[in-house]
Amino acid sequence: MADVKDGKKNGRSQPKIYDSRMGIEEKERRDREEKIRTMLEDEEEDVLIGKAYDGRLVRRLGVFLKPYQAKLTIAIILMIISSLMSVAQPWIIGQAIDAGIRTGSMPILRKWTTLFLAVSVFEWITNRSRISLMAFVGTKVVADFRSRLFRHLHTLTLSFYNNYSVGRLMSRLISDVGVLQDFITWSITGLFRSVFILIGIVIAMLIMNWQLALVTFSVLPLMIILTNYWRVRVRYAYRATRQRLSLINGYLNESISGIRVTKSFTREQLNADYFDDLNRSYFDANIEATRLASLFFPGVDFIGSLATALVVVAGGWLVLQDSLTAGTLIAFVLYVERFFQPIRELAQRYNVFQATMAASERIFNLLDTTPDIQDAPDAIPLPEIEGHVEFKHINFGYHKDQLILKDVNLNVEPGERIALVGETGAGKSTIIRLLSRFFEITDGELLIDGYDIRHVTSASLRRQLGIVLQDTFLFAGTIADNIHYGRLDATEEEIEAAAKAVGADQFIRRLPNGYHTVVEENGQNLSVGQRQLISFARALLSDPHILILDEATSSVDTTTEKQIQQALDTLMQGRTSFVIAHRLSTIINANQIVVLDSGRIVEQGTHQELLAQKGRYYNLYTMQWATQEGEQLPALN
Repeated sequence: MADVKDGKKNGRSQPKIYDSRMGIEEKERRDREEKIRTMLEDEEEDVLIGKAYDGRLVRRLGVFLKPYQAKLTIAIILMIISSLMSVAQPWIIGQAIDAGIRTGSMPILRKWTTLFLAVSVFEWITNRSRISLMAFVGTKVVADFRSRLFRHLHTLTLSFYNNYSVGRLMSRLISDVGVLQDFITWSITGLFRSVFILIGIVIAMLIMNWQLALVTFSVLPLMIILTNYWRVRVRYAYRATRQRLSLINGYLNESISGIRVTKSFTREQLNADYFDDLNRSYFDANIEATRLASLFFPGVDFIGSLATALVVVAGGWLVLQDSLTAGTLIAFVLYVERFFQPIRELAQRYNVFQATMAASERIFNLLDTTPDIQDAPDAIPLPEIEGHVEFKHINFGYHKDQLILKDVNLNVEPGERIALVGETGAGKSTIIRLLSRFFEITDGELLIDGYDIRHVTSASLRRQLGIVLQDTFLFAGTIADNIHYGRLDATEEEIEAAAKAVGADQFIRRLPNGYHTVVEENGQNLSVGQRQLISFARALLSDPHILILDEATSSVDTTTEKQIQQALDTLMQGRTSFVIAHRLSTIINANQIVVLDSGRIVEQGTHQELLAQKGRYYNLYTMQWATQEGEQLPALN
């Protein structure tokens, strides 16, 4: 057996028994790599390199900083004071050596030492106060940004969310806004402080001894070469790490959310292999960024040490010639060491500043996105309606070159129940989306009680609609909170009444805490049918004049459906109702059944009338619904 594994038997080459499996593994590996490459290409749009400085973006950021201008001014003043204190310290040390130690005067030495301590303490106080102020400003500006983004996202229409992934939106609200917080808290005054200290040190060195200053500056060409090499490459290296970290976060979210599917198809090992590839890609990108950092920052330290050595040699020679005092030389050496510290800080802040520009552009691009449906300037509130709905020659397409609805005409009297049926993609859901004005009609008119919905405010329209969708979403909180979402001024009695009306009260009371039972993430502690019933109660609590059920009973079992059917019949009395359903019981008693095919109304009438026609509805009925209730087809000639 060992010989077979080694690929040899009796001295002759044999095929390896793992060749087939190895081929599969190689293909899987290549597929994973190709998928990662594709995902990285998709990330290009979100992970921009960005400009190092964009005046337009800085001015827009300034608008958010303006309310805190007084605190920002105080922080800048504190920064200037702390910078001056920092620049003064080496000079004070030099004076202490020359005036105190060389003369042997303890009182003079004590005076300069006391002054040095006082300056250090004052620098610490002003620096601490500056950081505290900027931390407050940064946190407050970030809170303002997030509130502004959150409110803006709620003004955007469904067409925006159809084209913009949740992951990208979360990245805007969390990651990009977090970058702004780091920038405002640490980099605004920190950047100016580094520049101010650098200028102060240059001036101090030139005043103290211009010859030694020129010696120090002689190493700057090396510094410029190193900085340019690092600056050009590090922007791509850090972009690569941000890209791959974004992929890891997205895949983690997807894997945790879909853990049930993963376990159902025993995909644990394959998912782990794919995550390992992502993790390795992130590791490699980090290694490259670390390699550049290990080249640049030690390089800066080496250039600083080289400058110090040159100053010590040149300064020592001047001291020996009695052209320079020892205190001045020591002060100068301290200045040389401090000279490269702000350069190092500026290099570090360059990355932050660049990331801030890219994050700002993405945030402002999102804030600049305008809703494709807005209330007209002369829009009026829709008064309380009776529920008369008219579709007049409606044409609509989610894309301009592809119509979904074509010349749809439908007249619905108040209190009528309309069932919309047809194959998937026929346009059923599109009709109710237009009725809710989630999308704007391309051509034609949609009237409610004679009011064109484009000429009334969207809020006043939707307040009179009750909508139950197939995909139920429950919010964090209790069951009562989720039902209460339908009408915030509802009492507990009204909440319970709505639950009883749809048959939800019985199962709710059997829960450990009844109506106060906490709903787990998206209702995972409830069955699909129970979640649907809660959603139904939520819609009914709002007491709508027009009720929309988008396959609302498709997830409810037959027993539960029968419980709510009687309540539905009562609740629909006096309300105009649009029902999209695959269950016969929710269709058969409709006043009108509207049959759609490829975006057109091809048949319209009652259940019996449409069966008698033996047309499209008859075919749908015989194929899908005839056996649901054990109903016999009518005897037709």
